Amino acid sequence: MAGTVRGHLEIVSSQNPDVRKHSDYSGIVVWLEPQSGTQSSAPARKKVEMEQKGKRFIPHILAVEVGTAVEFPNYDPIFHNAFSNYDGQIFDVGLYPPGTSRVVPFRREGIVRIFCNIHPAMSAVIVVLKSPFFTVSGKTGEFSIADVPSGSYRLHVFHERATQQTLDALARTVEVGSDVEVPKIAVSESGFLLLPHKNKYGKDYPPAEGGTYSGVKP
Repeated sequence: MAGTVRGHLEIVSSQNPDVRKHSDYSGIVVWLEPQSGTQSSAPARKKVEMEQKGKRFIPHILAVEVGTAVEFPNYDPIFHNAFSNYDGQIFDVGLYPPGTSRVVPFRREGIVRIFCNIHPAMSAVIVVLKSPFFTVSGKTGEFSIADVPSGSYRLHVFHERATQQTLDALARTVEVGSDVEVPKIAVSESGFLLLPHKNKYGKDYPPAEGGTYSGVKP
Protein backbone atom coordinates (compact mmCIF):
# COMPACT_ATOMS: atom_id res chain seq x y z
CA MET A 1 0.00 0.00 0.00
CA ALA A 2 1.19 3.51 -0.81
CA GLY A 3 0.04 6.92 0.29
CA THR A 4 0.49 10.64 -0.37
CA VAL A 5 2.24 12.82 2.19
CA ARG A 6 0.84 16.36 2.18
CA GLY A 7 1.44 19.44 4.23
CA HIS A 8 1.89 23.19 4.35
CA LEU A 9 5.04 25.22 4.94
CA GLU A 10 5.39 28.84 5.95
CA ILE A 11 8.41 31.09 6.37
CA VAL A 12 8.68 33.20 9.53
CA SER A 13 11.09 35.88 10.82
CA SER A 14 12.01 36.80 7.25
CA GLN A 15 13.44 40.03 5.87
CA ASN A 16 12.81 38.93 2.29
CA PRO A 17 10.25 41.28 0.62
CA ASP A 18 8.62 38.46 -1.36
CA VAL A 19 7.91 36.65 1.90
CA ARG A 20 6.88 39.69 3.96
CA LYS A 21 4.69 41.38 1.34
CA HIS A 22 3.49 38.51 -0.81
CA SER A 23 3.60 35.45 1.50
CA ASP A 24 5.75 33.63 -1.04
CA TYR A 25 6.75 30.32 0.56
CA SER A 26 8.14 28.72 -2.59
CA GLY A 27 11.48 26.97 -3.01
CA ILE A 28 11.49 24.85 0.15
CA VAL A 29 12.61 21.25 -0.44
CA VAL A 30 10.86 18.47 1.49
CA TRP A 31 11.94 14.84 1.32
CA LEU A 32 11.36 11.50 3.05
CA GLU A 33 14.07 9.03 4.05
CA PRO A 34 13.03 5.47 5.02
CA GLN A 35 13.85 4.75 8.65
CA SER A 36 15.13 1.34 7.55
CA GLY A 37 17.92 3.10 5.65
CA THR A 38 17.05 1.44 2.36
CA GLN A 39 15.24 2.74 -0.70
CA SER A 40 12.42 1.00 -2.51
CA SER A 41 14.20 1.12 -5.87
CA ALA A 42 17.54 1.95 -7.48
CA PRO A 43 18.17 5.64 -8.17
CA ALA A 44 16.73 6.68 -11.53
CA ARG A 45 19.11 7.98 -14.18
CA LYS A 46 17.46 11.17 -15.39
CA LYS A 47 18.29 14.46 -17.04
CA VAL A 48 16.72 17.76 -15.97
CA GLU A 49 17.40 21.40 -16.87
CA MET A 50 18.49 24.48 -14.98
CA GLU A 51 18.24 27.31 -17.51
CA GLN A 52 20.36 30.44 -17.64
CA LYS A 53 18.02 33.16 -18.84
CA GLY A 54 17.75 36.87 -18.04
CA LYS A 55 20.95 36.54 -15.96
CA ARG A 56 19.14 34.08 -13.68
CA PHE A 57 19.26 30.36 -13.01
CA ILE A 58 15.78 28.88 -13.56
CA PRO A 59 14.62 27.22 -11.41
CA HIS A 60 16.44 28.86 -8.53
CA ILE A 61 15.94 25.78 -6.33
CA LEU A 62 16.14 22.31 -7.88
CA ALA A 63 15.85 18.94 -6.11
CA VAL A 64 17.19 15.83 -7.85
CA GLU A 65 17.98 12.23 -7.02
CA VAL A 66 21.59 11.03 -6.88
CA GLY A 67 22.65 10.00 -10.37
CA THR A 68 20.68 12.73 -12.15
CA ALA A 69 22.38 14.74 -14.90
CA VAL A 70 21.56 18.46 -14.87
CA GLU A 71 21.80 20.38 -18.13
CA PHE A 72 22.69 24.09 -18.03
CA PRO A 73 21.45 25.61 -21.33
CA ASN A 74 22.47 29.21 -21.96
CA TYR A 75 19.46 31.09 -23.36
CA ASP A 76 21.01 34.52 -22.83
CA PRO A 77 22.76 36.54 -25.59
CA ILE A 78 25.89 36.58 -23.40
CA PHE A 79 28.44 34.12 -22.06
CA HIS A 80 28.00 32.29 -18.74
CA ASN A 81 30.17 30.10 -16.51
CA ALA A 82 28.25 28.03 -13.94
CA PHE A 83 30.32 26.60 -11.10
CA SER A 84 30.24 25.36 -7.51
CA ASN A 85 33.38 25.28 -5.39
CA TYR A 86 32.18 24.41 -1.89
CA ASP A 87 29.65 22.11 -0.25
CA GLY A 88 28.03 19.32 -2.23
CA GLN A 89 29.64 18.47 -5.56
CA ILE A 90 32.40 20.68 -6.93
CA PHE A 91 32.21 21.46 -10.65
CA ASP A 92 33.09 24.11 -13.23
CA VAL A 93 31.59 23.95 -16.73
CA GLY A 94 33.83 26.75 -18.02
CA LEU A 95 32.91 29.77 -20.13
CA TYR A 96 30.40 28.96 -22.87
CA PRO A 97 28.50 31.02 -25.45
CA PRO A 98 24.82 31.76 -26.07
CA GLY A 99 22.76 28.94 -27.54
CA THR A 100 24.97 26.18 -26.13
CA SER A 101 24.70 23.95 -23.08
CA ARG A 102 26.72 21.95 -20.58
CA VAL A 103 25.73 18.86 -18.58
CA VAL A 104 26.84 17.92 -15.06
CA PRO A 105 26.01 14.51 -13.51
CA PHE A 106 25.43 14.72 -9.75
CA ARG A 107 26.75 11.54 -8.16
CA ARG A 108 26.86 12.43 -4.47
CA GLU A 109 24.28 13.51 -1.91
CA GLY A 110 24.48 17.10 -0.68
CA ILE A 111 23.59 20.76 -1.05
CA VAL A 112 25.20 22.27 -4.16
CA ARG A 113 25.33 26.08 -4.21
CA ILE A 114 25.80 27.34 -7.76
CA PHE A 115 27.05 30.67 -9.07
CA CYS A 116 28.18 32.26 -12.34
CA ASN A 117 31.83 33.27 -12.54
CA ILE A 118 30.90 36.35 -14.59
CA HIS A 119 27.68 37.58 -12.96
CA PRO A 120 27.88 37.69 -9.13
CA ALA A 121 24.11 38.22 -8.70
CA MET A 122 23.36 34.83 -10.27
CA SER A 123 22.88 32.01 -7.78
CA ALA A 124 20.97 28.75 -7.41
CA VAL A 125 20.86 25.64 -5.24
CA ILE A 126 20.63 22.00 -6.27
CA VAL A 127 19.62 19.62 -3.47
CA VAL A 128 20.90 16.13 -4.36
CA LEU A 129 19.07 13.36 -2.51
CA LYS A 130 19.38 9.59 -2.10
CA SER A 131 15.63 9.35 -1.68
CA PRO A 132 13.18 9.36 -4.62
CA PHE A 133 10.46 10.83 -2.37
CA PHE A 134 10.82 14.62 -2.55
CA THR A 135 9.19 17.82 -3.75
CA VAL A 136 9.70 21.60 -3.81
CA SER A 137 7.04 23.89 -2.35
CA GLY A 138 5.06 26.33 -4.48
CA LYS A 139 4.21 29.91 -3.58
CA THR A 140 1.46 28.97 -1.10
CA GLY A 141 3.77 26.61 0.77
CA GLU A 142 1.70 23.54 -0.07
CA PHE A 143 3.63 20.33 -0.72
CA SER A 144 2.66 16.82 -1.78
CA ILE A 145 4.73 13.65 -2.20
CA ALA A 146 2.76 10.88 -3.94
CA ASP A 147 3.16 7.10 -4.15
CA VAL A 148 5.12 6.70 -0.91
CA PRO A 149 5.19 3.01 0.10
CA SER A 150 3.94 2.08 3.58
CA GLY A 151 6.54 2.41 6.29
CA SER A 152 8.29 4.72 8.70
CA TYR A 153 10.09 7.75 7.26
CA ARG A 154 12.12 10.70 8.48
CA LEU A 155 10.87 13.96 6.94
CA HIS A 156 13.52 16.60 6.22
CA VAL A 157 13.31 20.21 5.06
CA PHE A 158 15.78 22.48 3.26
CA HIS A 159 15.41 26.24 2.91
CA GLU A 160 18.34 28.29 1.61
CA ARG A 161 17.80 31.11 4.13
CA ALA A 162 17.58 28.95 7.26
CA THR A 163 20.44 27.84 9.50
CA GLN A 164 21.37 24.17 9.67
CA GLN A 165 20.36 24.14 13.33
CA THR A 166 16.87 25.36 12.39
CA LEU A 167 16.54 22.77 9.63
CA ASP A 168 17.71 19.91 11.86
CA ALA A 169 15.07 20.84 14.44
CA LEU A 170 12.30 20.57 11.81
CA ALA A 171 12.99 16.91 11.02
CA ARG A 172 10.26 14.53 12.18
CA THR A 173 9.06 10.95 11.81
CA VAL A 174 6.14 10.22 9.47
CA GLU A 175 4.29 6.90 9.43
CA VAL A 176 2.84 6.12 6.01
CA GLY A 177 0.05 3.56 5.68
CA SER A 178 -2.30 5.61 3.58
CA ASP A 179 -2.50 9.34 2.91
CA VAL A 180 -0.85 11.51 5.58
CA GLU A 181 -1.44 15.18 6.44
CA VAL A 182 1.63 16.67 8.13
CA PRO A 183 0.98 19.49 10.64
CA LYS A 184 2.03 22.95 9.41
CA ILE A 185 5.80 23.45 9.38
CA ALA A 186 7.13 26.94 10.15
CA VAL A 187 10.62 27.58 8.77
CA SER A 188 12.36 30.45 10.53
CA GLU A 189 14.99 32.61 8.86
CA SER A 190 16.14 33.94 12.24
CA GLY A 191 19.91 33.80 12.64
CA PHE A 192 20.63 33.40 8.94
CA LEU A 193 23.36 35.64 7.52
CA LEU A 194 23.82 36.08 3.78
CA LEU A 195 27.53 36.32 3.09
CA PRO A 196 29.05 37.47 -0.22
CA HIS A 197 30.52 34.65 -2.29
CA LYS A 198 33.80 34.55 -4.19
CA ASN A 199 34.35 33.71 -7.84
CA LYS A 200 35.61 30.28 -8.88
CA TYR A 201 39.21 31.31 -8.16
CA GLY A 202 38.36 32.25 -4.57
CA LYS A 203 38.72 35.96 -5.37
CA ASP A 204 36.33 38.89 -5.05
CA TYR A 205 34.33 39.76 -8.16
CA PRO A 206 35.62 42.89 -9.94
CA PRO A 207 33.51 46.07 -9.85
CA ALA A 208 30.52 46.10 -12.22
CA GLU A 209 31.73 49.22 -13.98
CA GLY A 210 35.02 50.42 -15.43
CA GLY A 211 35.44 48.01 -18.32
CA THR A 212 34.65 44.80 -16.44
CA TYR A 213 33.83 41.84 -18.67
CA SER A 214 30.02 41.65 -18.68
CA GLY A 215 29.63 38.28 -20.36
CA VAL A 216 29.25 39.69 -23.86
CA LYS A 217 31.43 37.87 -26.37
CA PRO A 218 34.74 39.74 -26.76
